[in-house]
Amino acid sequence: MAQKKDDEPSVVESGGEIIISGTSPFDSLPVDCISKIISFTSPRDACVAASVSKTFESAVKSDSVWEKFLPSEYSSLIPASRVFSSKKEIYFSLCNDHRLIEEGKKSFWLEKASGKRCIMLSSKEVWITWGSSPQYWQWISIPESRFDKIAELLNVCWFEIRAGMHTRYLSPGTRYSVYIVFKTEDGCPGLGDIPVEVGVGLVGQESSQKLIYFVGPSDRRRDREVRDVTKPKERVDGWMEAELGEFFNESCCDDISVSVVETKSPYWKRGLIIQGIEFRPAKSS
Repeated sequence: MAQKKDDEPSVVESGGEIIISGTSPFDSLPVDCISKIISFTSPRDACVAASVSKTFESAVKSDSVWEKFLPSEYSSLIPASRVFSSKKEIYFSLCNDHRLIEEGKKSFWLEKASGKRCIMLSSKEVWITWGSSPQYWQWISIPESRFDKIAELLNVCWFEIRAGMHTRYLSPGTRYSVYIVFKTEDGCPGLGDIPVEVGVGLVGQESSQKLIYFVGPSDRRRDREVRDVTKPKERVDGWMEAELGEFFNESCCDDISVSVVETKSPYWKRGLIIQGIEFRPAKSS
């Protein structure tokens, strides 16, 4: 049997967990060199690397690592009154706390695992048919919204929402999912149980089309008939969301088009509060 060298790391299984002890071949490298290598990975990988050895843990703490994960304009997103002890602290602040940008019409944050950019457009930033008519829509302030004013549907027959945004706000080389974020009141009469046509795509290219519910079918028979309609899900922040579609942001040089339309039903519609349209990296299948 080959004898284990003194400088080889040992692998021990304890309570179902694998524990690596001893030294790593990389421990002989300068810490700055290890930090440089880790900076080309992802925030999630960096956190995993920190558990490899004390040397890696020290390397991961370096500001040079976390500055690579931060957006280039991060200094403009930091409150002037707040003091941070490290770039890592700034990074997790941008993940956990949404930042309002562009006069409060957009909300910006980072996805924690990847550092990818996420954006929510306020309902003030989207085009709503009859949105400026107070007999059909009103603009309200509620404490659970991240925006100052959001749209509440009072009564319309023609329901149409359209949004657009340039992909420069997002991370390149990334597939994004688009969601409408909302609340309903009284089951959203005239709209909640009706399939709504939605579309997402890059301007100049064919958009993906699908159907969504704001609430869901009102009986089991209809549920069997329209199982291909996307149902909404509750978020951890208490809002509801329905996925509208996906697109790939290749180089941040395009415009995105989003539509949410229901004009076929003759019923009047009410009871919908829209916080905004959200763009975040698609989940890996």
